[in-house]
Amino acid sequence: MTGLPWLAAAFALLVLGLVPALAGAATGPLRRRVAAQNTATLVVCLVFLLLAQGYGRPSYVDLALVLALVGPAGTLVYARLLAADLERDPPRVRGAALASGVLTVAVVVPLCVANGPGRALVKLLVVGALLVGGNVVASVALGGGEPKEAERG
Repeated sequence: MTGLPWLAAAFALLVLGLVPALAGAATGPLRRRVAAQNTATLVVCLVFLLLAQGYGRPSYVDLALVLALVGPAGTLVYARLLAADLERDPPRVRGAALASGVLTVAVVVPLCVANGPGRALVKLLVVGALLVGGNVVASVALGGGEPKEAERG
């Protein structure tokens, strides 16, 4: 029964995070679909981490590690292929990037505390860093890069 809180958190994250992200990725304008796809990747990765702790299966952390590497790369591919359409109607991703960082920290830090020092801690920190870094890079790419001088004011 020690894994029950982790499994409950994974279920809550699936319901409160993945369901809206999938709905956003399936419907609406292109800018929302691409941003929702990026968010769905983040949520699935965090769910893998919670399931790894809940079920006591360290191999799920490896799945999260692979997804943390591949997910933002897929978003960058979408940003490149759909650059013309996204330039006309760019997504508003600053809030999403901040929210993804906060959510990642909120999941990874308790998992690090629960695991204690060791290889698992290092893996969790690497996954967390990849998620935050990947979402920042993907958000900048989706948002069209840094604001131009005229837009800064």
